[in-house]
Amino acid sequence: MAKDKYSAVWISHTSINDFLQCPRAYFLKNIFKDRSSGNKIQIISPSLALGSAVHEVLESLSTVPTEIRFEESLVLKLDQVWEKLSGKKGGFKDLDEEHKYKERGKAMLRRVMDHPGPLLNLAVKIKESLPYFWLSEEENIILCGKIDWLEYLKEADGIHIIDFKTSKKEETGESLQLPIYHLLVARCQKRPVAKASYWYLDFSDLPKEKDLPDVTKAETKLLDIGRKIKLARKLERFECPNGKSGCIHCLPLESVARGEGEKVGEMGHRDTYILEKESIQEIDDTEDSFII
Repeated sequence: MAKDKYSAVWISHTSINDFLQCPRAYFLKNIFKDRSSGNKIQIISPSLALGSAVHEVLESLSTVPTEIRFEESLVLKLDQVWEKLSGKKGGFKDLDEEHKYKERGKAMLRRVMDHPGPLLNLAVKIKESLPYFWLSEEENIILCGKIDWLEYLKEADGIHIIDFKTSKKEETGESLQLPIYHLLVARCQKRPVAKASYWYLDFSDLPKEKDLPDVTKAETKLLDIGRKIKLARKLERFECPNGKSGCIHCLPLESVARGEGEKVGEMGHRDTYILEKESIQEIDDTEDSFII
């Protein structure tokens, strides 16, 4: 099959996680569209709103010259960004809950201002707003993803991948996030990847460096998952591992698809919804879940 990015199957860290957790949830988040708007759906939650706001503030710094990057308070920038996610728009049940999450965000950004570390250095920008490459041209599968920060390492003329984390838990060794980012950076710009780190903004003053993954093994594994996703889409077979009883990943989305959610806004070309708190168990969202 000739490559065609418009008919290709696009996969990302988030969509892969969706599929591996529950194919039905993958369908509802990545294929299903609301009939009235034609948009995909997203359930907004406080943790997702927090991650979105903090990421937006930090990622905006990469376009600011290094010498004036921290002249404006990041906390004041958060106030501006937060307006888009205040109240129901951020999935907050009341002012107390919103205040708690906003204060967490402010604390993270104060930590960065006090310990800016690599953010004081030059940053590399990939020209595409959504970096991607052909995982398989023959099979029409594309890998994509947005990387939080690329620090330029002058001595090595290389890249330091930094992924901001706003959750309270650390990534496991099985996470495919760094392998995906390593592949994307290696394929979408010319400088070599020298190192990669997670920066746990909730409790760490500095990024935590991780071993660079084997990109050859990662590419093989991702292509295998991509083929499974492509086959599921072709067969239109997206079954929850729990069968008709559903699981915590698909049941809330099923409620929204049935029209039981309340639309509160938009995020990344998705309509965002909330459900009654009693009907949804909030999951500590991965921070790139609002990207694709």
